[in-house]
Amino acid sequence: QVVAGIDARDGKVAVRGWLAQSDTSALALAQRLAEAGCRRVIYTDIARDGLLKGLNLDATIALADRISIPVIASGGLASIDDVKAMLAPRAKKLAGAIAGRALYDGRLDPAAALALIKSARAAA
Repeated sequence: QVVAGIDARDGKVAVRGWLAQSDTSALALAQRLAEAGCRRVIYTDIARDGLLKGLNLDATIALADRISIPVIASGGLASIDDVKAMLAPRAKKLAGAIAGRALYDGRLDPAAALALIKSARAAA
């Protein structure tokens, strides 16, 4: 199985270590990846990555709504509130999220996040 990462800024794919922005939209690339057989896409909003500003759920959900494979949100997850937002009905198509800095600096307790997810799944 292949999971592909799409790093984007303002909906366009970022390249060359995020130093350049291509003319390719994240949606167009995600559609091509799905057609090629990728099983999931990790969508990173690089304008938020590492800044603890919260996930860009609007863009990530919009992408998930338009492709046939699951999308994992990345870039900006800051707290348990972001995990709660991922569990909202509007985010039901998202397959998960990647946490980085929030874990490293203690803003997100992984046990509490996993307990919240488990509780939400049991209630569904």
